[in-house]
Amino acid sequence: MVALALIAGCTEVKDLPDADVSQVTRIEPPCWWTGMETPLQLMVQGSGIAAFDVDFQGGGLKVEAVHKADSEDYLFVDVKVSPRTEEGIHYLVFTPSDGSEGGFRYPYLVRRRESRTRESFSTADLVYLIMPDRFANGDPSNDDGFSGSSYDDGSALPWAVPVIAEKSDRSADFGRHGGDLRGQMDHLDYIAGLGATAVWNTPLLLDNQRRASYHGYACGDYYHIDPRFGDNALFREFVDSCHARGLKVIMDVVTNHCGTAHWWMENPPFRDWYHVFPEYTGTNVLFSAYMDPHASQYDRNLQESGWFVPSMPDMNLDNPFVLKYFQQWAVWWAEYSGLDGFRVDTYPYNEPGPMSEWCAAVRREYPWMNIVGECWDPEVCQLAYWQAGANNPDGFNSNLPCIMDFPLRDAMVSALSEDTPGWGEGMTRVYSAISHDFAYADPMNMMVFMANHDHSRMGDVLGGDVSRMKLGIAMLATLRGIPQLFSGDEMMFRASGGRNNDGAKRIDFPGGWDGDAFDLFTPEGRSEAGVDGLYEYSRALFNWRRDCPVLHQGKTIHFMTRDNTYAYFRYDDSSKVFVYINNSTLEHKVPWSRYSEVVSGPAEGVDPVTGVSVTLSDSTLVPAKTALIVELLPTSPK
Repeated sequence: MVALALIAGCTEVKDLPDADVSQVTRIEPPCWWTGMETPLQLMVQGSGIAAFDVDFQGGGLKVEAVHKADSEDYLFVDVKVSPRTEEGIHYLVFTPSDGSEGGFRYPYLVRRRESRTRESFSTADLVYLIMPDRFANGDPSNDDGFSGSSYDDGSALPWAVPVIAEKSDRSADFGRHGGDLRGQMDHLDYIAGLGATAVWNTPLLLDNQRRASYHGYACGDYYHIDPRFGDNALFREFVDSCHARGLKVIMDVVTNHCGTAHWWMENPPFRDWYHVFPEYTGTNVLFSAYMDPHASQYDRNLQESGWFVPSMPDMNLDNPFVLKYFQQWAVWWAEYSGLDGFRVDTYPYNEPGPMSEWCAAVRREYPWMNIVGECWDPEVCQLAYWQAGANNPDGFNSNLPCIMDFPLRDAMVSALSEDTPGWGEGMTRVYSAISHDFAYADPMNMMVFMANHDHSRMGDVLGGDVSRMKLGIAMLATLRGIPQLFSGDEMMFRASGGRNNDGAKRIDFPGGWDGDAFDLFTPEGRSEAGVDGLYEYSRALFNWRRDCPVLHQGKTIHFMTRDNTYAYFRYDDSSKVFVYINNSTLEHKVPWSRYSEVVSGPAEGVDPVTGVSVTLSDSTLVPAKTALIVELLPTSPK
């Protein structure tokens, strides 16, 4: 452990000599704020710290209870906060059996004025998904981490930056390529210009695995940004920069598992801090075990407790100290950085009851906070189980407001690949997926997407066919829910070198590194690469969507056909948008008369992509593999 000097001789406290607690290496959360609803419980780590008494010196913060762990190197300290506690530096005082004392500063800060009033992500947003290591390298000096041994951002203790296990290697599919927060900040105008209004990064926290650490899902420290991306202060600057451009920030968090390189793996606080088996035991990936009335307890326990993969130990959220740790950690990041929402990885792998409490705790502190869970289930009834307010027979309420719409994603991707569909295939798949909205507690608060970092690149799935991709973009922009676009799909990125492994699918954004053959962040680079047509189509639709409220909150009415087309309206009392997806290989006339319950007779509108006026009637032609989108004029008949 790293020895740290005690704070002594300060005016707020009496002189405190070194009392053999110089090995205190962590106090988490590293600071707290005035006016918080969340009860504060500090986890203190230090050599033999369990033998010490602990208290706060000064007024306002009081130690209410101290809990010892299985390891003598931890204490869990419940802190009572008086409403009259003033902001400033307080001191946590440790007293060994000989009566000597040593103290550490604990920052108690003023809460941001807008903390409880800012908006989270919603149906009004387009979420742009970025893998930070693969987007842009704005600071090559941090590609292998910091050169220094520690940094101090004003928290309880300076962070002793660990030795970074995996160095950068841009030639390796699964290696670190050097993308970072500074690179994203250099290109926020590109993201906002595309029409995106929210940014979701895959995890930015330290992942110190020896191999394939680039994806970030094997956390090594929950309170620190990976030094290859920047530091905590830079993340806060990143959030402020996003807000200045009208972009919200969604933080990707993992409560189900950490990485085997996490600092606590060598000495966890409790023997059951994470799930331990006599030998490696993986999860059975059996989501149905939660809602299946016939499921065995054996299967359910394995689903909850089995490890995701050998490098990712499964956290035990049934341990109340683990659950409290993760609740506070989420609240801490929201308050520290001012972020706007959370995405929770591998949501159904967590213990359902504790995760329901986790969501509830976050939303008690931030009632406006939207949280989207990755519930990767193609079965509608099983997916619906996980959304807050679901009418579940067992009475379970997840308190998770938003879920990712995997059944609709599967329907869209399959349909776009089918030219001569059989019964129930083609665009009928999309109709069917939307028709199951009755099963969801809130179908509007679902994330709609074609691909994310875990899927094959849409450019590969669709064989580079721009017309098919435009159909997908059209649906993404106009269907109900919260659209999410994977970085690069606006230009049909394809896996590197034709390889289809995860690392190759998560390709670098050309132009994000010095010396790249093309700079796709610029119009000239997109034109030279021949991707400007799809980009401009995407940009036009998403910018229009941003300013089209009927697409954010409007109802849907759709019409069944069996000819690989799909027609629907998004409407409210004052506005209507008509969408006709012709996914077939033939030109089709719009059967306008069928839609008389929505609009009777010919109607006038505007194509939002071209700005050209359109008359809708039974004579309107839609070419093969083309989407017709029309924003109807207010004077159109009803």
